[in-house]
Amino acid sequence: MTDNNKKILLSGVKPTGRPHIGNYFGAMKQFVDLQNEYQAYVFIADLHALTTARDARQLKQDTLDLVFDYLAIGLDPEKVIFFKQSDVLEHANLAWIFNCLTTMPYLARAHAFKDAEAKSKEVNVGLFDYPLLMAADILLYDSDVVPVGQDQKQHVEIARDTAEKFNFNYGETFKLPEPLILDHVKTVPGIDGQKMSKSYGNTIPLFADEKEIKRLVMAIKTDSKGVEEAKNPEECNVFALHKFFTPAPQLAEIKKRYVDGGIGYKESKEILADNMNAYLAPLRAKREEIAKDPARVIDILKKGAEIARSKAKLKMAEVKAKVGIDL
Repeated sequence: MTDNNKKILLSGVKPTGRPHIGNYFGAMKQFVDLQNEYQAYVFIADLHALTTARDARQLKQDTLDLVFDYLAIGLDPEKVIFFKQSDVLEHANLAWIFNCLTTMPYLARAHAFKDAEAKSKEVNVGLFDYPLLMAADILLYDSDVVPVGQDQKQHVEIARDTAEKFNFNYGETFKLPEPLILDHVKTVPGIDGQKMSKSYGNTIPLFADEKEIKRLVMAIKTDSKGVEEAKNPEECNVFALHKFFTPAPQLAEIKKRYVDGGIGYKESKEILADNMNAYLAPLRAKREEIAKDPARVIDILKKGAEIARSKAKLKMAEVKAKVGIDL
């Protein structure tokens, strides 16, 4: 399963409910596209989820659902080391060592902490400290690249800073990872025109059924121009989604009808709903099939964890020797 000739890519995904098409085109699909190019470690970040999750049953179900989702979109456990973060105790072990090297003022500058503090008077220690657990996630596997959005680049910068601080104090130990920012990934608009996000309540679930897709597409906000009026496709929320789901020849035809006049938003939405369902139906069917056998899915995670642990233990043995806790 492991290929020592490939660069190592690492990414973690929090189990936080149903993914939407913005998640798919913004991140999930990229893991599938990159799994042939890199030796990928992809983990379910259930320890990170504990900063907010308070329902054990729900967290277990969300974790299983997320694994179903990723297998359904094409993540191949024969190519990717796919595992659950909490099954590799070295993540938390290394994070504690990093805690002892890092100052509170440094962590207080993290964007995520500032945002959380602005929204809440009290922030739990896990949320304050999670950038160091994330650094441990990344550095434990000698990761070469970490795929992130431009707004998440700071996470990789913190991992690099932490690696440099450890290397300075204890000798060369950790590789400095690079952010893999996929510039070609476009923002997917929600049904209200804002960036698709659960926090805005404007999402179209990735595995929605045909009826739900149709209902949500028909609810996309548009202006009030009539059928025969010319429209600017680049300012239309419906057309923005066509770009992800409508085949190029048909997309060109729709664009021409927008510019010339002769297509109404209702017709455009109906075409989009049909194309969206044609694209998503196979993924939905595959997910339904995978979900029938949760025991097989749990076995995939266990096998992935065994491989991840074997690499993590080697790195932790080196770290423990360097810091002096390996009697």
